[in-house]
Amino acid sequence: MKVGYHASHEQFAPGELLGLVREAEAAGFAAAMCSDHLAPFSERQGQSGFAWAWLGAALAATNLGFGTVNAPGQRYHPVIIAQAVATLAEMFPGRFWVALGSGQYVNEHVTGERWPAKPERNERLLECVQVIRALLAGETVSCSGHVRVSEARLWSLPAVPPAIVGAAITPETAAWVASWADALITVYQPEGKLAEVVGAFRGAGGAGKPVYLQAQHAFAPTEELALAGAHDQWRQSVLTSRAMAELRAPAQIDDASATARPEDVAKRVRVSADPAVHAAWLAEYAELGIDTVYVHNVTRYQREFIAAFGRDVLPRFTG
Repeated sequence: MKVGYHASHEQFAPGELLGLVREAEAAGFAAAMCSDHLAPFSERQGQSGFAWAWLGAALAATNLGFGTVNAPGQRYHPVIIAQAVATLAEMFPGRFWVALGSGQYVNEHVTGERWPAKPERNERLLECVQVIRALLAGETVSCSGHVRVSEARLWSLPAVPPAIVGAAITPETAAWVASWADALITVYQPEGKLAEVVGAFRGAGGAGKPVYLQAQHAFAPTEELALAGAHDQWRQSVLTSRAMAELRAPAQIDDASATARPEDVAKRVRVSADPAVHAAWLAEYAELGIDTVYVHNVTRYQREFIAAFGRDVLPRFTG
């Protein structure tokens, strides 16, 4: 299992985040991914850089492979995403993947268009996947459905199209994306729910396909700081994926999660100041057959996290 670093645009300015992925590579992290949002989840997080501009810089500044989770169809037209994917994959062969999902209203409302219900968003997502795949294959595409495309063609293509990954949080969505995705990306969930999602994907046609995990951990110099950091920065984790998809602004997400206690957040984020405990959690993911885990330290203590993992955790997974 590879251990990667998750770069959180919600929490750090793009320039600082670029420095952090350089440090992560130097410490021994084997891969990286980043978020692709217009807004953070909380006003306390306070950032949200443009992922596609940043990815070009990050790929040029490191030798890591990168990925991102994108929601085509409303804020992003699928032809533009296909062009962005093709350009990065052509410049950095074999080092970029993109995951596609149905999105969240906090990022998509800015177009002024109505926010469809989940079944319609899934239909739109599948149309976008088909458009993007056809464009990456060199085809000229026209369609008129949930998205409209007129005689689109990409002129700069990679020699090998990158993987199109499906993003899913529930077993139902994981089973659905198995029918069209080259791989699955999901997030950490407690009480056996992560295993259910992975099992649903593999059982519905995803057997033999890679599984990526974005794992929310909280590390800091002390247990108290780790728990306080998780509660301050990632308390929206107590909300359901359905609620997160429908809220319009970071302030609304803050209001919806305002009563969450630190111990509530600790049920959704794996909190510890002990690198050995984090290593044991990573071993659990390996037992599930996860191919790459992208660890997201949700606290502000990024450099301490990178140093501790490089010294005490990553060597256990690199032989």
